[in-house]
Amino acid sequence: MSVCDPEELRTLFLFEKLDDTQLSELCAAGRIEYVDPGPVFLEGQPATCFYVLIDGEVTLTKLSGGVEVETNRTDQRGVYAGAWTAYLGDKAEPNYNGSMYVLRRSRFLVLDAADFSRMMHAWFPMAVHLLEGAFFGGRRSSQRIAERERLVALGSLSAGLTHELNNPAAAAVRATAGLRERVAGMRHKLKMMAEGRFPTEALVHLVELQEQAAEQVAKAPDLSPLEAADREDALADWFTDEGIADGWNLAPTFVQAGLDVDWLEGVKATLQACHADVFEGAVRWLNYTIETELLLDEIVDSTGRISTLVGAAKQYSQMDRAPYQVVDLHELLDSTLVMLNRKLGDGVRVVKDYDRALPPVPCFAAELNQVWTNLIDNAVYAMNGAGTLTVRTYRENDCVAVEIGDTGPGIPEDSRSRIFEPFFTTKPVGEGTGLGLDISFRIVVNKHDGDIRVDSVPGDTRFTVRLPLQPAQQAPTGS
Repeated sequence: MSVCDPEELRTLFLFEKLDDTQLSELCAAGRIEYVDPGPVFLEGQPATCFYVLIDGEVTLTKLSGGVEVETNRTDQRGVYAGAWTAYLGDKAEPNYNGSMYVLRRSRFLVLDAADFSRMMHAWFPMAVHLLEGAFFGGRRSSQRIAERERLVALGSLSAGLTHELNNPAAAAVRATAGLRERVAGMRHKLKMMAEGRFPTEALVHLVELQEQAAEQVAKAPDLSPLEAADREDALADWFTDEGIADGWNLAPTFVQAGLDVDWLEGVKATLQACHADVFEGAVRWLNYTIETELLLDEIVDSTGRISTLVGAAKQYSQMDRAPYQVVDLHELLDSTLVMLNRKLGDGVRVVKDYDRALPPVPCFAAELNQVWTNLIDNAVYAMNGAGTLTVRTYRENDCVAVEIGDTGPGIPEDSRSRIFEPFFTTKPVGEGTGLGLDISFRIVVNKHDGDIRVDSVPGDTRFTVRLPLQPAQQAPTGS
């Protein structure tokens, strides 16, 4: 430690406008310290001191994905670091928001945070008010617009989910109405059977054939349109030859169930002792049976789709789950893709390249879904609804990496350095607030000690999110 010289302080750009009295008070409150190479303060420690470099060399770092990343290296006299927001009071971050290391023996003016705050309020009251307004006002504005953007995104997702739910729900309603008609037809045919027009032995065989037809529906082969058309023509001709009216209307149902002329010949042989109209009634009875099975399959498929969508929505919102939990990132990504399915449309091809060997990750799951939503939404917008969206996961050292790629025109080079800044957007006025990537950055970096970066060339833009597998501590609840 050495004596503080007011005239030396006057040579620093930070203090060049102070008067003699202020410089003397600064020297009286502060102290001169020599620091050997090594850490001066570390990120996350209580911010107790304000440091001004008089001579030497320092480097500043920030944690990203559990790794220290250098943000600045300088030997400029007068640069400062440490508790420089102490004048904002209790509302400011109480801990150092980065680390500082000395690269060679350096000399500092060191002020306790309380003394620095007192001097700022006494010497520059108007400047403090302006800085408070800029700091807290900007933060409040950012929070409010961010909340609005979340609501807008939620509204868009809700509209998309409603649309997605409407399709299977409408299909289930249609299938149920059709099923009611078929069951009514079967009751009518059952009455005919009950009148004794079927010999007992033939009726037993017919019930067996009915079971075969129902089982065959589940095993029906997938036919090309041309194959299906050929089989329908063959069956329609057969029905005409057998004197069954509207055979062309019955044929598609039997073909859809995988039943052909040979199978119907077996039905005919079983009922050969019956009258012709009884045979036609049996064919229509079997048709009702097949249609009923097909409609039930449609209802099962539709309600299953509804259940899948509801499950995806629950996974996406993390409803009824702890805010901080250990989860499979692939479940989060899949639920987000389901929620954004309508926005993806038919023009976007989705390629999933998942490393299924990745272990679960401790995280705020609902907030990570917001990150995936922002990145995928931006990718689809960049491709103008047509291109390839790639979602890739892999392990990188002690981190899990999630890569969202698109085949859009790319991000201009002069925009890449600002892409995560609040309110910065490359979208036209009215189409973006510039907070989606800022929110994503804060969720990944501030809440998960992770890292998010972008690499972009025309036709290949990739946002990569890295999340530590073993965070040092549970992420903070603030953003």
